[in-house]
Amino acid sequence: MKRKVLALIMAGTMIFGLAACGSTGAAPAADAAPADTAAAAEEAPAEEAADVEAEAPAASSGSGIRLVNGKIEVDAMLKEAAKKYTEESGVEVTIESMGGGVNIQDTLKGYYQADNMPDIFVCGSDDDFGNWDGLLVDMSGEKWASDTDAAYKSDKYGTIGFPYTTEAIGLAYNADLLEKAGVDPKSITGPDSMKKAFETLDSKKDELGLTAVIGWCAEPKDLYWSTGSHSFANYLDAGLKRDDTTYSDMLADGGKIDTERFGHYAEMIALFNQYSDPALLTSGTYDQQILGFASGKYAFVTQGSWIGATMTSDDADAYAEAGNFKCGMAPYAFEEGIDTILTNSPSWWAVFDNDNKADSLAFLQWLSEDEGQEILVKDAGFISPFKSCTFVADDPFAETISEYTAAGKTSSWHWLKNKSGLDQNALGQVYADFALGSIPDAAGFTKTVEQVLAQYYAE
Repeated sequence: MKRKVLALIMAGTMIFGLAACGSTGAAPAADAAPADTAAAAEEAPAEEAADVEAEAPAASSGSGIRLVNGKIEVDAMLKEAAKKYTEESGVEVTIESMGGGVNIQDTLKGYYQADNMPDIFVCGSDDDFGNWDGLLVDMSGEKWASDTDAAYKSDKYGTIGFPYTTEAIGLAYNADLLEKAGVDPKSITGPDSMKKAFETLDSKKDELGLTAVIGWCAEPKDLYWSTGSHSFANYLDAGLKRDDTTYSDMLADGGKIDTERFGHYAEMIALFNQYSDPALLTSGTYDQQILGFASGKYAFVTQGSWIGATMTSDDADAYAEAGNFKCGMAPYAFEEGIDTILTNSPSWWAVFDNDNKADSLAFLQWLSEDEGQEILVKDAGFISPFKSCTFVADDPFAETISEYTAAGKTSSWHWLKNKSGLDQNALGQVYADFALGSIPDAAGFTKTVEQVLAQYYAE
């Protein structure tokens, strides 16, 4: 059957870009963000593609299934789950993990053209799901779908994204260091208290062994996703109810911003610029940022919960030397009373509508239940999005995320709806200019962002 799909014919070589959060050597990785994602993060814009008529490839039934994973740091754990499921069900499951800055969606488009489509694959945004319009299985009737609030739902196609983990964006902190400094993270409820906490920590840097109060990096080439998506996300959502799209809707309406709210947010970014490690601020890497925090050199760091996996793997020795300190997250309280962190599934697994869909759905259901969750939560360190799950991740940020979730103090990730490429092609450089000082103050940063957004959404 012919279906319309947004496809990109690749010229024999893989197009490299960046995909979202987590670590390992991709962005969150070799100087970049963990692949996939949002964390995470949004993929670098692809070359212009065209709508084409193509015959949907039919995979052979009974030959096993293939899953494309965007978090290479959990490759071994997913293969462990696949092996166990194969032993129990007799269905062969192959895990194909992508990282190192690979543009996953472009690669998948190439697979589609080559009649080599995986049965399950990662999607991290509205644009990603839009690439496969009409080609995905509606999973609304699956048992797991009623056990989570984190599934990806389409008004047109139903539930088309399986959430495999929960991630959070907040102001991550070293709880042990804050305690030594006499700073109660719960006291950070607005800009004044945040500034006071930063000043206190800065005055005690030597006795605490700090290089800087905060590990904030506005490097624009590889970390644009961190500033232009994840940090900007707090302007859009911090302090709001999960279904409140006020500022996201304004942005979609020609790139408009609320200059008063954004002005307060800009003052917080100015504070970060002031108290960050100068060696990291405009030319640092993701790996340096996380290693500095894991080593106890920064009291705060501007990354999400995905860094826990890096701290307990790649940076485990440094983290141990720093005492395996307790971690937490404070809200980005750039206005008084902001009391939420931003949580979401950073990306989802979609099922390609082919002859193997029954086997694919059965595997996902198994992953949502005890045996699968034990591996994903206890071994991979994922924070479960499923209400029935009783396992708690051995992750530095699992406890704080669970506490915010239980208290109903979470906001959503509406940055996933931003215009494609906004972070890389527009906002990332503006954050860098502010950090470099070519934009002198918060008012100038606000004005520049307002102009850049209007222009970008007009194109």
